[in-house]
Amino acid sequence: MADIDNQPQQDLSGAEAGKKIREIAKDTGTCMFQTGFETFPGDTRPMAIQEVDDDGTFWFLSSTESEKNRDIARDPRVVLTCQDQGKTAYLAVTGQASIHTDRPMIEKYWTSFANAWFEGKDDPRVTVIKVVASDGHYWETKNGKIIAFAKMSFAALTGAKMDDGGVSGDLRPL
Repeated sequence: MADIDNQPQQDLSGAEAGKKIREIAKDTGTCMFQTGFETFPGDTRPMAIQEVDDDGTFWFLSSTESEKNRDIARDPRVVLTCQDQGKTAYLAVTGQASIHTDRPMIEKYWTSFANAWFEGKDDPRVTVIKVVASDGHYWETKNGKIIAFAKMSFAALTGAKMDDGGVSGDLRPL
């Protein structure tokens, strides 16, 4: 049986936290993007991640007509959650979002995939959302989800202690 109260913990801050956020988020492609905290439960939707900087800043494309843009205009607080399928790493971060409409920023983050939602990068509805992560938490397993599941199953059946070699920790990039 696993002793979840004694799992290895490695808290990270500053540049190390930003790098860990980028390491996990860069391979996920999408995240769950939550806004609208002035009313419970708020809104959560999947969003394609355009880029994650070394300091843990996220970049997204969005429409001026979207509910998320309206939510951010009222309250810039957001929560992003990610799962890296390949490494079985998980990430939850809170941060402050800001909306940008300047052309150089749109050019930088535009991808052909965005044509599914816009009439090209010159569509006047295109905005870039920047999310500066303020804190968060991550979870990583050492061996991936198949081996972790096998170890959990073995521990559940036998009552043995389980150690997947994983680590988790708080993140404070700012």
